Amino acid sequence: MSLRAKLLRWLVVPLLVVNLAGATAAYWLAWIPAQAALDQSLADAAWALVPHVQETDSSIELQLSKQAEQVLRVDHFDEIFFVVRHANGNAIAGDQDFPVLHVPEKTNTSIAYSSRMRGEDVRVISLKTTVGGETILIGAAETRIKRQQIRLRIFLSLFLLGILLVLLIPFVVWVALNKGLLPLREMQRNLELRRSDDLSALPLQDAPNEIVPFIRAMNDLLERVQDSSLAKQDFLANVAHQLRTPLAGFKAQLEWLQAHYKHDPDTARSTALMVASTERMARKANQLLALARSEPGDFERNRLEQLSLDQLVAESVQHFVEEALKKNIDIGFDLQPTRVAGDRFLLRDLIDNLVDNAIRYTPEGSAVTVSCQMLEGAGLLKVEDAGPGIPDSEKERIFSRFYRLDHSQSGSGLGLAIVRDIARDHEAAIRVESGPHGKGTVILVQFPPCP
Repeated sequence: MSLRAKLLRWLVVPLLVVNLAGATAAYWLAWIPAQAALDQSLADAAWALVPHVQETDSSIELQLSKQAEQVLRVDHFDEIFFVVRHANGNAIAGDQDFPVLHVPEKTNTSIAYSSRMRGEDVRVISLKTTVGGETILIGAAETRIKRQQIRLRIFLSLFLLGILLVLLIPFVVWVALNKGLLPLREMQRNLELRRSDDLSALPLQDAPNEIVPFIRAMNDLLERVQDSSLAKQDFLANVAHQLRTPLAGFKAQLEWLQAHYKHDPDTARSTALMVASTERMARKANQLLALARSEPGDFERNRLEQLSLDQLVAESVQHFVEEALKKNIDIGFDLQPTRVAGDRFLLRDLIDNLVDNAIRYTPEGSAVTVSCQMLEGAGLLKVEDAGPGIPDSEKERIFSRFYRLDHSQSGSGLGLAIVRDIARDHEAAIRVESGPHGKGTVILVQFPPCP
């Protein structure tokens, strides 16, 4: 489960519970004062009868005209009932079937309570007063239609408000979480947009305090990875460089021996094998050095300069021709003026590995074509061979280190991996296509336009 989902669950559920508790409290806080106001209105009606209860000829009567009684009983929603009684419960006036009155503890006070009359729920006000020295009880009651309507309105209002809050709370929490998690998404975007060789520290400015320790831990990890990568590259470059000098001297001595004993068949054959082995060792050393130079993280873009790609290819033409002649391969060049922004040494490594790979996999008597040109303002290098071709399923894997499509061919499987790293350093795109009629392979390197 994602962190966002956990936070939503931890925040939304408690907020919904709090919303439910708040709605319940709001309901009672609204209904209790409303009921108190209705009770007070009913109590005012009961108190209005007190002046009309008078003592006459040693008896107590309710002197209330028919018009006044009608006014007292008028209500648009409920039926109104009243009664005047002696303390012993005998009725003086009013509705004879009025329920038994609850007696307030103090004189000239009233109490409110619920009861039933004529099969309906009613709200009753009972008050106690004295008339001519005698305790009198007065009761007023009304049905609960008006109260139920008011109560229903309060409930519906709070219910609709609660539903609205239930719908809004997850949305508000979602928006708040998105804003709160924005620094994490920005850090994720920063990492996703980085080049694979960019091991620089993540920025700490404007970062929330809660994720600063995480960023620092990431920066420490990136620093250790960068140090390890640099140490590995330095070791690889030093080993390759140290091997090149003795191998060159060894090869020179072997070539002298080969020329000196060329009339001795056994010695000539043995020295030829040693020269070939030395050349393979020198090539591997050169590839290791090229790999170290092109390693992601070791490339400095300030080394880029305006270069003539066709001239770089032309500088190596003689070497390519000699290698092709050894296999009776017809190598052709179509070099048009092509300007690119690049590192001279790395681009030479790229060209050498592409052409060497094409010659290596092209059978004897076939052809290899190397061309470069400007295409829509960008440089394009194309190397086409007549080899066995590359299946579509293998076209991505051939750029992996130590991967070899044909194990019968000599090689370390580093050539195209070096090409890929150098192209990535130069922000160039590599495409692998099949040759004409599905035979052979065409590798294209598309450089970005020169600034």
